Amino acid sequence: MRYVLNVIYLLLILSVSPMLFYRRWTQGKYRDGWSQKLWGNLPTRTGDAPCLWFHAVSVGEVLQLEPIVAAWKKRHPEWEIVISTTTNTGLQVAQDKFKDCLLCYCPLDFTWAVRKAFDRIRPNGFVLVELELWPNIIGEAHRRDIPAAIINGRLGEKSFRGYSRIQKLVRPLLQPFGCIAVQNEIYQKRFEALGANPTSLHNVGSMKFDRLMTDRNAAAVCELRTAFGIEENVMVLMAGSTHAPEEQIILDTWKQLRKTFPELQLILAPRHAERFEEVANLIKQNGCQLIQRSEGIQSKSEKQTVLLLDTLGELSACWGLADIAYVGGTLTNRGGQNMMEPAAYGCAVLFGPNTWNFADVVDELKNRNACQVVKDHSSLQGNVRNLIKDSRLRHAMGAAAAEYVLSKRGATDKTINQLERMLSLEGRAFSSRAA
Repeated sequence: MRYVLNVIYLLLILSVSPMLFYRRWTQGKYRDGWSQKLWGNLPTRTGDAPCLWFHAVSVGEVLQLEPIVAAWKKRHPEWEIVISTTTNTGLQVAQDKFKDCLLCYCPLDFTWAVRKAFDRIRPNGFVLVELELWPNIIGEAHRRDIPAAIINGRLGEKSFRGYSRIQKLVRPLLQPFGCIAVQNEIYQKRFEALGANPTSLHNVGSMKFDRLMTDRNAAAVCELRTAFGIEENVMVLMAGSTHAPEEQIILDTWKQLRKTFPELQLILAPRHAERFEEVANLIKQNGCQLIQRSEGIQSKSEKQTVLLLDTLGELSACWGLADIAYVGGTLTNRGGQNMMEPAAYGCAVLFGPNTWNFADVVDELKNRNACQVVKDHSSLQGNVRNLIKDSRLRHAMGAAAAEYVLSKRGATDKTINQLERMLSLEGRAFSSRAA
């Protein structure tokens, strides 16, 4: 079966190669890391220290690792940490956040690449963030008797329906995991329905809550405030993790509101780095002055000024500038982005109706009157207008959102406890596995 998968993967790569080359040429994507991805030429780990290998697909998963890596190093300073990613942007953020870890791309799921990668890393444990099931990688860890885990596991309704159609294929992929630490009871039941071993499943909560920033006076927040030239008492509307056409919708909303509230400041933070230039041009086409975080304040004018967060790894801090926060991917069919970050700062949080990626969080926020759902451009404009005018409502929503976040913390310690049990750390001597 392993070698059949090699053929299938090769055929898939050949079928999408025109698109890959097009994006590489026009967007600069897929240019780096092919030696590591295709051939498994990861950095060779030297020494005999025990090693924990975390795989985080992209930026969001990489950022989730901050609290658990810090806590693991505090408990087990003798361990080496390897972090692999799939995307270039994920690796860039990892290089900024984890300077003392071994960083690399994850190999594609070819037998030869996976085998060489495990030979070079020699991990004592292999950990996937959220969920990414690659048969050869999981099988290689199992054949080498390397304990494997899924942490911060999530399985949305859409993904669950898809996996359920191939449940017979998914079950043997989930069985080898010695630990599957999930975010809530719903996900736990879905993993079990797909065939995960019930004794390996643990509902520990979401680690995302543990890394959320709450201090609006934190150094990173103050640095952004200075870089953007935002005065302390100015009302800030921020739209973060946006997808097209949400930027145009929020620009239209802001331009209308500025007629009544001329001091209202707007920050845009697109979801994907490859769209930074596109959104910058859109802002200019709307007749607005543009200030980009990557360039800093160059000049001021009397024109309407939009602030663009066009850097990686600063979104969490940037939410700390917002009074009213619109979370992107929710007026499109993306299923929503992370609304917990603005909630942690006590922002008045708004999002569209398409939030299936965070259904449990949305339900909690709704139950606490800690958010508002907007249906379209008109609804967005009306809700923002009301929140600007009604400070009592705005502050009550923000306080309820922040209280929700604080009540959900603690998943990191619970996750580490489960990983330690899986690895049987107490009384066990470790040596690096070579094969």
